[in-house]
Amino acid sequence: MAARRTHGPRADPGDGAGAGRGAAGQPRPRVKARAGAEPADPADDPAAQARARILAVIRAIPRGQVMGYGQVAAKAGLPGRARLTARVLGMNDDPDLPWHRVLRSDGRIAMPEGSRGWREQSQRLRAEGVAMERGRVKHMPRAEDELDAALWGPV
Repeated sequence: MAARRTHGPRADPGDGAGAGRGAAGQPRPRVKARAGAEPADPADDPAAQARARILAVIRAIPRGQVMGYGQVAAKAGLPGRARLTARVLGMNDDPDLPWHRVLRSDGRIAMPEGSRGWREQSQRLRAEGVAMERGRVKHMPRAEDELDAALWGPV
């Protein structure tokens, strides 16, 4: 028997008792804030700080250069958080963010090959002069010092 998808746009609703549902398929009540609790200051919110650092690193990637999700996270001071980088990009609503410069660590575009997003990312990279071969960037920076040299110049 195949596993049932419980999250995402293609989630199987099943009997209605999946994630986010209480007994008999009824929506769970939302948790209310404590009485008298004030909204947290965004400067004190670690998630907002991490998001801002990731976005700053992505904005700093020069035209014609690429980075992997993990490299972006490491440069933002969040080593091992490649999935967080992907999540931040997935929630992006800034049309000026150079999202297309972030790839998988092996140089491949992280969308299904041939999809609209894959074609757009590939087209944007080629327009910036990034050499691609069979859906993969030819010269993906590997080592940290190569990446620093590409971004910031020789030390």
